[in-house]
Amino acid sequence: MDLQSLCKVILVSALISLVCHPCSVTAGDIVHDDDSAPKKPGCENDFVLVKVQTWVNGIEDAEFVGVGARFGTAIVSKEKNANQRRLVLSDPRDCCSHPKNKLDNDVIMVDRGHCKFTTKANNAQAANASALLIINNQKELYKMVCDPDETDLDIHIPTVMLPQDAGVSLEKMLSSNSSVSVQLYSPKRPLVDIAEVFLWLMAVGTILCASYWSAWSAREAAIEHDKLLKDPLDEIPDTRQVGSGGLLNINTTSAVLFVVFASCFLIMLYKLMAYWFVELLVVLFCVGGVEGLQTCLVALLSRWFKRIAESYVKIPLFGAVSYLTLAVSPFCIAFAVVWAVYRNVSFAWIGQDILGIALIITVLQIVHVPNLKVGTVLLSCSFLYDIFWVFVSKKFFHESVMIVVARGDKSGQDGIPMLLKIPRMFDPWGGYSIIGFGDILLPGLLVAFSLRYDWLANKSLRAGYFLWAMTAYGLGLLVTYVALNLMDGHGQPALLYIVPFTLGTFLTLGRKRGDLRILWTSGEPERPCPHIRLEHQTIEKLNDEK
Repeated sequence: MDLQSLCKVILVSALISLVCHPCSVTAGDIVHDDDSAPKKPGCENDFVLVKVQTWVNGIEDAEFVGVGARFGTAIVSKEKNANQRRLVLSDPRDCCSHPKNKLDNDVIMVDRGHCKFTTKANNAQAANASALLIINNQKELYKMVCDPDETDLDIHIPTVMLPQDAGVSLEKMLSSNSSVSVQLYSPKRPLVDIAEVFLWLMAVGTILCASYWSAWSAREAAIEHDKLLKDPLDEIPDTRQVGSGGLLNINTTSAVLFVVFASCFLIMLYKLMAYWFVELLVVLFCVGGVEGLQTCLVALLSRWFKRIAESYVKIPLFGAVSYLTLAVSPFCIAFAVVWAVYRNVSFAWIGQDILGIALIITVLQIVHVPNLKVGTVLLSCSFLYDIFWVFVSKKFFHESVMIVVARGDKSGQDGIPMLLKIPRMFDPWGGYSIIGFGDILLPGLLVAFSLRYDWLANKSLRAGYFLWAMTAYGLGLLVTYVALNLMDGHGQPALLYIVPFTLGTFLTLGRKRGDLRILWTSGEPERPCPHIRLEHQTIEKLNDEK
């Protein structure tokens, strides 16, 4: 890989590796503090997402998502048990006084504001409404609770809040003199979706492939290094750079700066998250994806097309480029362009995952952690980074910066493309299970280092560190998804679980085996110089002859 391509890969990887975290993308966002909404008699429902299916003149139309109130009747979970009722617009709109409408078990739609939620529900119930839809004055959903002084509530109709845009759509339906009816139900989300299993396999498999490629390259470089050292000293070129071409070794300073840079970039994403900026990120992702896919395909195909892989042609700005690279590049560019053009279609996640995996594998092949000290600094800083931007940032920005950026809330799109995702297959709420590149790349750097060390030290799989590091990463990611489901789909910082498992296992095992000093400092097993070995063998041979 030439210098320009290398810089391009590193630049793109630096921009993307720490941006996202795993989270479940659901149909709606609920914004409220559960701790300030205690349950009490008459106000003890669980907060649930509610599907509001509409029919216009008897024809099935749009479906909206709301959130049920703490008070009122619990909403049925099965669609077949939900009744279809006529929808009417309240008069007055806020329903803070008795509605003038004549209701016959209809669903009444009202605006938020001017009085308590429970007041609106009581007035709707008194007017013979079967359910109440409250339209929020914001894009988000809000959990409707009871005031502390409300102790004797007797509300027997379900109450649901819908976001502002849903209210606008429903009002347009009603204003066209059409007959509009709705159906309310709240299907239960499965504890585990098969998408999370496939996503786990994808993340583990990506690190596995990248680690073996990195270790194989390191071993080949070490063999080449030893061959050169066996030559006469006056014929040896400068071997300090042998096998290091195209590689980037991180040091402790760059590890800390990497996280600082990622924080600055995350804030920039948060502040500038708009349509045009997402489009720019798509272009950057495509550039990195093309380079990654090209590098992986060339490395794979060169085993069968060795002749054209080793034949080069000089191209201005790009330097020496192999004929195999020239043959593969048009396909890679076309693949990325097609994905970018059709990235909003339902199956576009496949192309995004292919480009993302190829980019991650390439970066893990190029960027190396030289020892355990650097790996510890990098993962520890990333651990704090993840926690801060998922949880602590709420205190400064009134929302989780990481989650907002990952979902693309301010862009009007599905979010930034720097993540792997799979559609949730058995979830009635749809959406995607996703994992950010940083949650694969950062632990992957340490896992790849473990396999390079094992191979250079000639350790077996069981006696080495790779098997245990790989297992620890898999368990950490598994715990992340368990926590994600226990938190009802709210985003979780994956490194909160992955770093203690992966780094903790490595440090504990290294200390127990007595390898911690070598792992921490040099990161490579001590290997005697071939000249010294040759000298010892010559002395032993002379002694035997005597």
